[in-house]
Amino acid sequence: MKRRIAREIAIQSLYQIQMNEATPQEAVQVAIHEAEHDNETQLDFSGDKIDPVYIVELVEGTYMNKVSIDELLEEYLKGWAMDRLSRIDREILRLGAYEMLYRDDVPPKVVVNEAIDLAKHYGTDESGKFVNGVLGKMIKEIDELKEKVVRTH
Repeated sequence: MKRRIAREIAIQSLYQIQMNEATPQEAVQVAIHEAEHDNETQLDFSGDKIDPVYIVELVEGTYMNKVSIDELLEEYLKGWAMDRLSRIDREILRLGAYEMLYRDDVPPKVVVNEAIDLAKHYGTDESGKFVNGVLGKMIKEIDELKEKVVRTH
């Protein structure tokens, strides 16, 4: 399964958690079911089977580290507060920050590019630029941020 599809399903799952107070596992199950049966977001599976393990890792990791991720993101929002962001932009930023700070399996530049694409697809006309601005500032200080995250855990 392509990581792009996993990220899209992860974003949908994180959004469901926020809207319906579902557990990460429940939200992932619902999002996968909808993707396989309704596919309203028109995901291109290209014959790939959806692997829930990677998606659950992304969703649980983002969800479990939400407080520290939000605190960090607040420093980079410049004039914005997390609760003022659109729900989808907020979840895209959280997922991107989680992948950059807590995982080492994808280069930060790839994470930022994927987040920008997700924001353009799911957000408003300005979402891509906004996500790029926030995560782009973070990527410049990624080593220091990773050290900060390690020290707090």
